[in-house]
Amino acid sequence: MKTALKVKLPVLIVFCLITLTSSAQFDVSKIELGADVATFIYQGDLTPSKLGSFKTMKLGFGIHGSYKLSKILFLKTSFVFGGLKGDESRYSTPEYRQKRNLKFKSPVTEISESIVWNILPPASEGGPKLTPYISAGVGYAFLHINRDYGNFDTAYFPNESIIAAGLRADTAHSLPKGILVFPVTAGLRYAFAKNLSLNLATTYRLSSTDYLDGFSQAANPAKKDNFFTNSIGLIYSFGKSNMIKCPEVKF
Repeated sequence: MKTALKVKLPVLIVFCLITLTSSAQFDVSKIELGADVATFIYQGDLTPSKLGSFKTMKLGFGIHGSYKLSKILFLKTSFVFGGLKGDESRYSTPEYRQKRNLKFKSPVTEISESIVWNILPPASEGGPKLTPYISAGVGYAFLHINRDYGNFDTAYFPNESIIAAGLRADTAHSLPKGILVFPVTAGLRYAFAKNLSLNLATTYRLSSTDYLDGFSQAANPAKKDNFFTNSIGLIYSFGKSNMIKCPEVKF
């Protein structure tokens, strides 16, 4: 009996993972699954560009699942894995950046929930092959920030300077292990097969901290740090199908 239980339980869990009871139903036709490759671009105090630090972008990937609320509205759950990096030594102007010479890097693991609005119904719902969409949501990003100020030029920034005082304040400040993020996405999907679409997207994340890069008072404490991703991937739509019922398992 115990052997039969061990064999049948995993099968039951696989078929009923998203259901709450043995009589629940799972509508496959409402589900989409996707995977992406992405570039992570840091936007904060350690880069002079308002568009972000493209010189230090990192690669990552993501997986996501969506549930169709209607032909144009989806509820999307995303898991994203990647990294962020900033390095002032990569910028020759203005001069003070190479003298301040602050750096950081951090892995990023993010989970988020978003509402997706397809401006036109996707091909899986009878719409055109090319469909623009936007989305907005909330998420949490787990971090492990490694800040580096070992090459800070104390001759250029003497101990009594505002920057040096700010650096002392920053190094005494604890770094966040995770932050609340608000992802906003603009994307395009192109259906090149019945149930398969190419997905292109840019996701900008507003963050809740100015210590994403490990520094604030020594840089620009008036503005929070953010980051964004550019991604390309595939979306699989299960399409029209029958309901899958969780099987009754007898022990």
